[in-house]
Amino acid sequence: MTVRTAGDSVVIKAIGVAAVVFSALYLVSDVIELVQGGFSTPQLVLTYLAEAAIPLFVLGLCAVQRPQIGRLGLVAAVAYAYAFVYFTSTVVFALVERTPDWTALQDRLGTWLTVHSVLMVVAGVMFGVAVVRAGVLSRWTGNALVVGMVLMAATSALPDAVRTLAAGVRDLAFAGMGASLLRITARPDPHLAPVEPAAARGASIHERRDARTNGSSNGESVSSRSPAGA
Repeated sequence: MTVRTAGDSVVIKAIGVAAVVFSALYLVSDVIELVQGGFSTPQLVLTYLAEAAIPLFVLGLCAVQRPQIGRLGLVAAVAYAYAFVYFTSTVVFALVERTPDWTALQDRLGTWLTVHSVLMVVAGVMFGVAVVRAGVLSRWTGNALVVGMVLMAATSALPDAVRTLAAGVRDLAFAGMGASLLRITARPDPHLAPVEPAAARGASIHERRDARTNGSSNGESVSSRSPAGA
């Protein structure tokens, strides 16, 4: 991954911060749901904020690993992002309908929720594999994502505490990707030209202007002292 401009560096850092912060927020919302034994308005608001950010930072994580992440990573990122656009809409549904818990939400949404859950797992595994192959971010994060997705599928019928732990592995993986990205951007990049402060740029312009002015004045003085016809 090569950072070409200071603007690119800012965007990449924003992607890394978003992956860390919103993955942590998602885990917090799951833990709150576990502790209180179901949904609540504050908890669903946290879930909505986290899930709404996931498509953005997943696509961002894919973009910063191109071209190394390849077509597999791109397809996986788009599919995962789409799945969470759907899941975000289910949070709105739960808020409006005052759905008490995940089981009740499953009963109301039925097959569509199952289809998108399967899509999330498949896309998550694909993205994890692509991250490992790309080698841009820490490879353990891709492996952790694969493990997290498999655990989420395997524990879907188990008690809430077990499912929350499985989801936590996934959240740790994405947070790790964000942290890895931040470490990369913290390193000096030889391709990134240093940004000169505005005050220094202004001073340099005035210095060059003064130098040209002095040069012109010196030239006129020499000409006036030169013998005629020389």
